[in-house]
Amino acid sequence: MFAVIMAGGSGTRFWPASRERLPKQFLKITGECTLFEETIRRIQPLVEESHIYVVVNRNHADLTRRYLAGSRAKMLVEPAARNTAACIGLAALHVSRRGPNQPMIACPSDHFIGDNDCFLSALRTAAELARSGAIVTIGIQPERPETGYGYIEMGSESGCILGRSYNRIERFVEKPDRQTATRYLAEGRHLWNSGIFVFTAETILREIEEHLPALYHGLQEIGNSIGSIRHQDVVEQVYGTLIPISIDYGIMEQTRAVVYAIRADFSWSDVGTWRALYDLRSRDKDEHRNVLLGDAIATHAQRNLVYSSTNRLVALLGVEDLLVVDTPDALLVGHLEHSQDVRCLHERLRRDGRTEVC
Repeated sequence: MFAVIMAGGSGTRFWPASRERLPKQFLKITGECTLFEETIRRIQPLVEESHIYVVVNRNHADLTRRYLAGSRAKMLVEPAARNTAACIGLAALHVSRRGPNQPMIACPSDHFIGDNDCFLSALRTAAELARSGAIVTIGIQPERPETGYGYIEMGSESGCILGRSYNRIERFVEKPDRQTATRYLAEGRHLWNSGIFVFTAETILREIEEHLPALYHGLQEIGNSIGSIRHQDVVEQVYGTLIPISIDYGIMEQTRAVVYAIRADFSWSDVGTWRALYDLRSRDKDEHRNVLLGDAIATHAQRNLVYSSTNRLVALLGVEDLLVVDTPDALLVGHLEHSQDVRCLHERLRRDGRTEVC
C-alpha cells in the first residue's frame, strides 16, 4: 500500500497566522504538533514509511525536508501550484513504477482526524475495494448545512468488507447553496466529501487519461523522464503548463468508474476556517465559550476566538463572537461568522503588494 500526502496548500483563510512561507499545514493549531506532522504520524501504522510520498510546493521544500529528516518518506516538489489532479497524478507516476495495482491513499496534509484507529480501519476497507479497480472515498456525516464543502450523494448499500459497509456513489456535488445544503441534511442521503481518496495508480492515471487528456499528456512526458538525469529539467519545463484543476471537478464529477464511499465513524474537520478551529477546540472553551489560544484574557466576553503568536497580552472586554488573530506584524479583528471571508483580505493584501502575506 502507498500513501500520497498533499502538502501544497496555501491556507489563505488562516491569515495572518498562515503565510506564503508558512502555510496552515505547518502550524500548530490543533495541538502540540503541526497538522503536517499529525498527518504523517496518522498514516504510518498502515503504510510503510518508504511508501509515503509527500507532494509539496517548491517554496516549502526546505521546511518539509526538515520535518522529514531521518524519515524514508519520499518528497516530490511541485515547481508551481497546479491543484490536486496534477498533484495526485505526479505521485501516481512514481507509485506506478513500484506497485501499479496496489492501493494508493491520497489525503490532504491539513485535516483533523479524531479517532486514528477508526480512520485506519476505514482505510483498510477502502484499500480492499480499490484493489478491484474501484475509486473509494471517505464520507463524513453532515452536522449542519455547510456550503463550503463538496457533497457525495449515496446510492443503495453495496456490501460489507472487513466489517464495514460501503455504498455506491450516485454523484459528487460541489459546494451547494444554503437552501440545497439544508435539503441535503434533511434527506439524509448526502455526506460531506472529505477529500480523502483511495485507488490504484493504474486506475487514477487511466481516469486522468480519459477525462483530462491534456493533463495526462504532460504527466506522461514527466513520467517518461523518471530515473534519467534530465528528469528535474522536464518537471521544471512541463509541470507549470499543466491544467490547474481539482481531482473532484476533473475526475470525480465526470467518472464512469465504480465509485464507493465509506461512512466515517470518526470526528473530522478540514480546519478550513478560523470558525472551524473554534468549533474543533471545544475542549478549550471557558465557561463563557471563549477559546483563548496564547496569552489572552476575557472579561464579560463570550463566544470569542483569540489566537496569538506574540509575547504581548490580548485582553477582551464586553465583546461577543469576535475573531482576534495577533501576529508580530499583523492583527486581524473580525466577526467569527465571517471567517470564510479572510481569504478576501488575503487577496486584497496580495494585490496591494503587502509583505504581511509573505
